[in-house]
Amino acid sequence: MKSSFHSGSDSWPLIAVILSVILVIGGAFALHYTKGKAITIQDISSASKISGLNFTHQEKQMMLSNLEENLASYQKMRQIHLENSVSPALIFNPLPADFDFKKLQADQRFIYDEPVNVEVPETEEALAFYPVTDLAWLIKNRRISSEYLTRIYLDRLKKYGPKLHCVVTLTEELALKQARQADEELASGIYRGPLHGIPYGLKDLLAVKGYPTTWGSPIYKNQSLEEEATVYKKLTQAGAVLVAKLSMGELAWGDVWFGGLTRNPWDPNQGSSGSSAGSASATAAGLVGFAIGTETWGSIVSPSTRCGVSGLRPTFGRVSRYGAMALSWSMDKVGPMARSVEDLALIFQAIIGPDGKDCTVFDLPFSYDGQSDLKKVRVGYYKKSFDEARRHKDKYLAVLDTLSSMGIDLVEIELPEIDPEMISFILNVEAAAAFDELTRTNQDELMVRQGRDAWPNIFRQARFVPAVEYIQANRLRTLLIEQLASKLKEIDVYLDTPWGPSLLLTNLTGQPTVVVPCGFDDRGHPLGITFISNLFEEGQALRLAKAYQQVTGFHLKHPDLSLLDQVKDSPQPEEEDD
Repeated sequence: MKSSFHSGSDSWPLIAVILSVILVIGGAFALHYTKGKAITIQDISSASKISGLNFTHQEKQMMLSNLEENLASYQKMRQIHLENSVSPALIFNPLPADFDFKKLQADQRFIYDEPVNVEVPETEEALAFYPVTDLAWLIKNRRISSEYLTRIYLDRLKKYGPKLHCVVTLTEELALKQARQADEELASGIYRGPLHGIPYGLKDLLAVKGYPTTWGSPIYKNQSLEEEATVYKKLTQAGAVLVAKLSMGELAWGDVWFGGLTRNPWDPNQGSSGSSAGSASATAAGLVGFAIGTETWGSIVSPSTRCGVSGLRPTFGRVSRYGAMALSWSMDKVGPMARSVEDLALIFQAIIGPDGKDCTVFDLPFSYDGQSDLKKVRVGYYKKSFDEARRHKDKYLAVLDTLSSMGIDLVEIELPEIDPEMISFILNVEAAAAFDELTRTNQDELMVRQGRDAWPNIFRQARFVPAVEYIQANRLRTLLIEQLASKLKEIDVYLDTPWGPSLLLTNLTGQPTVVVPCGFDDRGHPLGITFISNLFEEGQALRLAKAYQQVTGFHLKHPDLSLLDQVKDSPQPEEEDD
């Protein structure tokens, strides 16, 4: 059978044009389908399975055009660059419905035990481990100068910082300038308070103009921010001297950063824990007078426990986070780390309060009386954590015995029945949003830590958490807030082990926590205990923790830094104590 198609050579150009047009149109259609209309019924089925949902075929079909419109909106949104500092319009509020502001506003005492006399020690090594209270007395009474003390800490940072991997940037020029100014002011009769002339370190997620703010990641290694963190400004106003920006776990997780693993001065073959890794390590090693850390879920409590220092994670909304890297807008908190509880109170007083830039900060007074009657403090403890501690149970129970011997009546308390672990993905979702561009541009592959339990994987999997579930989790969080407030109505302070359920619970609800050393394990590693108080009642937890410190004296012990010469090449983080 002969074909009716005319195959003369004069017709080939026309055929080629037609074929080309068909190919172009087909290619464009395919491209449009794969890029603009890539969503199929099967895609919805798979996504529904991930979310634990079930829809009929008709319901899926009905969704298609809406989902395509949503995707187009997402793509438009992604054309707008969002700085890490831009917070969402949704603001977390930790206050239960019946919160009593009048009680807080009526009590505005601040009383601490200022030393009557402090001797200058024979060695600079001993001076380096003095608490802020003693250093403040020496400077105020001009027994030592701020510049002298600053040079001691700068020398120690240079000597031990590289071995501990706890220093990112030494701010030597700035420190000496601030120290000299502190000395000149004091000579002129100007005294700014207990932090006047005291050298300290900042966790390297807080911005200081003229210096890198690396967030612990090679991605931001050369980042220099123009704004200055409010915490740094407040400490500068208080006369404190910045000597270093200290290491942190990359993007505020753990103790591993682009400079290596930050080490525990008590055992340099062990990590310092994190993410306020350098802040804890440097404070414990006597490289700074005190340090500033941050916590989202354990980042002050954990390294303070590991390194045997005192730490305060304040109420959410106490300290401005302006100029700090955002990880979780509804959970991030800034707090001090030092060698004694009373030091924490002095530092905390200097950094609290609104700045007009962080709209989550409350304008409420901080009341602290380091001499108040302990018998008026109503104390509870979460018995289950003490009974079920897998390790060091005897050390934790000894804390209860010590408090009882001090005449304190301990009451068993219960915590909310809702398991906070089920909504812990709130942090993952907010962190994934904070670093969304790293995921979409594959820069997450440049991060130091990779693997299942590292940020890159967490950021990716968080993209599959439904928005509805994120909102529902926060509604359950409201119930947790109300339930915990109800259970603490008759309690001022309660105790839990550092790794007990209160760690996540109170980071979600906003209650403050003080952590202090409570002994040492068989290998000489510090152990810690946490004192948890009601919202904005940091003073109560600090008062009880101070009394415990005075009786036990664990905070007065210092690590043997000669051990730094015996470190292994590749120390490995250990499992957290339970």
